[in-house]
Amino acid sequence: MDCIFCKIANKEIPADIVYEDANVIAFNDLNPQAPVHFLVIPKKHYESLNNIDSDEVFKNLFSAIPKITKKLGIEEYRTVVNTGESAGQTVFHIHVHVMAGREFKWPAG
Repeated sequence: MDCIFCKIANKEIPADIVYEDANVIAFNDLNPQAPVHFLVIPKKHYESLNNIDSDEVFKNLFSAIPKITKKLGIEEYRTVVNTGESAGQTVFHIHVHVMAGREFKWPAG
C-alpha cells in the first residue's frame, strides 16, 4: 500500500509525533492551519469514515484527543474529519484534524 499515513504509522517515514498508543498515532500537520494543528489516525488503514467497520475505531481516535490536548495544555480546540475529495479529504486514510491557538469562525468554509 502506498499510503503516506500508513507509512507514518509504521515508522517508515518520519513525523513529529505528539502521541502514540497501541491503536492510534498523532502527529503535527505539515501544513498547519492554526498555531496548534495535529492529526490523529488509526494505525490500521481505513480510507474514510465510510469504511469504518467498528465503533472501537471511533473510540480509539476520539479518546486520544483529550489526552493529547491536556498534555499540551489546550482546553479549546476544533476537530475536523473530512470525508471524500469534495469535502476536502486529500489523504485517503481517515484522520481527525485537531486545531487550536486561534479563533475559529462558523461556518467553517
